[in-house]
Amino acid sequence: MIDISPPVGDVQEHPESEAAHESVNELKPWDPHRAAKDIEVGEYYFKRKNYRGAESRFRDALLYKPNDALATFRMAQVFERTGRASEARQYYADYLKILPHGPFAEEARKALEKLSAEK
Repeated sequence: MIDISPPVGDVQEHPESEAAHESVNELKPWDPHRAAKDIEVGEYYFKRKNYRGAESRFRDALLYKPNDALATFRMAQVFERTGRASEARQYYADYLKILPHGPFAEEARKALEKLSAEK
């Protein structure tokens, strides 16, 4: 089988191309192993306070495995540490929807209370 689809990122580089009109978003296949690797690298960046790198990896993890609890929680922490409170609140709330009694549930609730008080 020959893949004739445009290269990744082609739509962004050539917004007026035919491919841009055919596909608004490039789809990512569900791949929990790839997501786990992205989370692992994201954790590495997060521990070293490279929040931009961490955000990128956690975002990728969520593309390959939507609703991953750990990636969702870490995204909330990245947003909180980079001063993006509204996004942090959303991701903490999402984490609590995924795992209301999970290992980070109490921490997520406390962070939500703190961020809501700072509004």
